[in-house]
Amino acid sequence: MGTEISQRQLRNDSGRIMRALSEGETFTITSSGEPVGALTPLRRRRFVRAEAAVEHFGAAAPVGYESLRHDLDQVADQDPTVRA
Repeated sequence: MGTEISQRQLRNDSGRIMRALSEGETFTITSSGEPVGALTPLRRRRFVRAEAAVEHFGAAAPVGYESLRHDLDQVADQDPTVRA
């Protein structure tokens, strides 16, 4: 799953381990040689510039309103009746 480190290494090298986590590395924590847990980095939100998004989706096929509305009606219950 990643680099194996002992409980002692976790305690003594926490700064280095935190930096490695922030770079995407994962760790398996061991106690007396037995795996007891895992450290995995949290997924960070990525900022995407508006220009990059427009460029990326600019090559996409155009979507017609009627076609989109039909597709949505096929998969979503859009009954306007108030539920009790």
